[in-house]
Amino acid sequence: MNKIQYLETIKAVDAKLFHLAYHQKRLEKTVGHSGIILQDILHPPASGFFRCRVVYDGEEYSITYHQYKKKSIQTLKLVFDNEIEYCKKYYDRSKIEKLLEKKSFCDDILIVKNSLITDTSIANIAFKYKDEWITPKNPLLQGTTRARLLESGKIREDDISVEDLNHFEQVALMNAMIDFDIIPNENIRDIIC
Repeated sequence: MNKIQYLETIKAVDAKLFHLAYHQKRLEKTVGHSGIILQDILHPPASGFFRCRVVYDGEEYSITYHQYKKKSIQTLKLVFDNEIEYCKKYYDRSKIEKLLEKKSFCDDILIVKNSLITDTSIANIAFKYKDEWITPKNPLLQGTTRARLLESGKIREDDISVEDLNHFEQVALMNAMIDFDIIPNENIRDIIC
């Protein structure tokens, strides 16, 4: 593979693949066609919790399976970058990795672009206000779990500024592996560092 490479990360538990239609849709949107059919090429191990990693360029692909162990994320460091772009799930994450170097003692970063909250380094994010969950209207990446939860009405989109963070009650991270994972801390000031 010597073209631009992309990545899909798919959850598999005991050989069952989760939300495959959302991954297929993003793959097709990324490369502009349906030459790779995930359901036909994925064969995860029969038992255990795995991260199926598909690296592809539209024509060629490679697949690896990795046992999954969830990272504990309790704190997020605000980092600012008005130039960062990650509108497709690129295999090359060097710009995000560079920002991750700024996390200091925190578990992960919360990326701010043009004064608005976007994503963490590994997940889309949502904030609870009263009885609803709000996710940034312009994330760096339109995640598959985010798309599914927007479709179901569990979350809604809005612009979220750094100043808005003080108004929220809880934080949740979302991606294909952790689904919708609420950080168990009622005080948002203890999460954002």
